[in-house]
Amino acid sequence: MAPFASFDELKERLDWTLDADETRIAKAALDDLSGWARHYGRAWPDPSRAPQLVRTLVLGAAVRYMRNPEGYVQSRAGDETLGWSDLGDRAGSAHFNDDEITALAAMSGKSKLLSAPISAWGPQRKRHAGTGTVPVSGGGKQFPLFSDPASPW
Repeated sequence: MAPFASFDELKERLDWTLDADETRIAKAALDDLSGWARHYGRAWPDPSRAPQLVRTLVLGAAVRYMRNPEGYVQSRAGDETLGWSDLGDRAGSAHFNDDEITALAAMSGKSKLLSAPISAWGPQRKRHAGTGTVPVSGGGKQFPLFSDPASPW
């Protein structure tokens, strides 16, 4: 599938001229980020019909990656320099941050609300002798009624 942003759009956002290796890496980053956008968002088949913000997010993440491909952060105190990344296994790859992932999911209509089937496990509650059912308005399956005087529910 075609990427959500063009290589020329990415070049316009960078403040240096890309060499051959950087050009190859930038094009791959646009492809990778477009794939991730489809994963986190929706499988928009035609990039021109996807929301404008998808293109903006892909370009923003690609620019961030091109400026700092290894995800380094440095701190210098005196003659000691530390370099680290809090990206974990995402360091060194084009990726979206958590806010960008949330935005992609929101544009796709995906929700974090899930429903899952459940079933009883372990010892089951025994039905009491006084258990019965009551009719439901409009017909249909009757509703159970527990008539235990010690613990009605």
